[in-house]
Amino acid sequence: MNRILLLIISVSLLSSCSNKFNKVMKSKDYEYKTKMAEQYYAKKDYAHAIQLFEDIFPYVKGTPRYEDMYFKFAYAYYYDKDYLNAENLFKNFVESFPTSSHAEECDYMRAYCYYKQSPKIELDQTNTNKTMQLMQAFINTHPNSPRSKDAASIIDACREKLEAKEALAAQLYYNLGYYKASAIAYATISDNFPDSKKSDEYKLQEIRSYFRYAEMSLEEKQKERFEKVLSECNDFAERFAESKHVAEVNKYKTQSNNFLNNLKNEQAKKANGR
Repeated sequence: MNRILLLIISVSLLSSCSNKFNKVMKSKDYEYKTKMAEQYYAKKDYAHAIQLFEDIFPYVKGTPRYEDMYFKFAYAYYYDKDYLNAENLFKNFVESFPTSSHAEECDYMRAYCYYKQSPKIELDQTNTNKTMQLMQAFINTHPNSPRSKDAASIIDACREKLEAKEALAAQLYYNLGYYKASAIAYATISDNFPDSKKSDEYKLQEIRSYFRYAEMSLEEKQKERFEKVLSECNDFAERFAESKHVAEVNKYKTQSNNFLNNLKNEQAKKANGR
């Protein structure tokens, strides 16, 4: 019974609110509409605030009130989580009011809207790349801004996300048994992210992939491919002498040398047999 009563009350309240908003929208008093738009915005009812702002704009455009109203209009979309429209509005604000005290903030928020649209790592990272471009542009344009530090942190977070995406793809190649593709993918990650904290791990994965590739190759290809493993192991030793993965790399080096020695012995036996 209580649930039914609550449902009836909720429906009644929604109906009442809807009727009140419809009356506001139908009003020809734009001062009243402006006041109500501000109230809806203050109450975080951004959907209704947006509708009223849009209705009022033709009447306030060109007046001193237009700048502040447009600023809130952009934020209303942002707070309503419509980041696509919010980005465009922040961009338009900067272009329309370049000397505004809010221009720097809107320039930052435009980039931040792209960041909010950045998806999980498995998906296309166009918005992540766009975030990095715009945040760097913000830093270049506003080097002394207190927001520049946050912009730099977001660039780092985006870079880590792109790195994780590439690592995920490389690991997938390995899991599927495409070992040459996996080795090339891990080498590419190292090239693309030379300052990564995981550089030694990527090199280990590259070596592991080349080892599996050599191991599964036809005999006539194995010498060349195990020598490639040894070359990468030597490169690891030069670059990551203090890595915790040294022992595992040495294992691949020893196994590769053993394979090469066995191949050499087998080839010698065949030659003597002739």
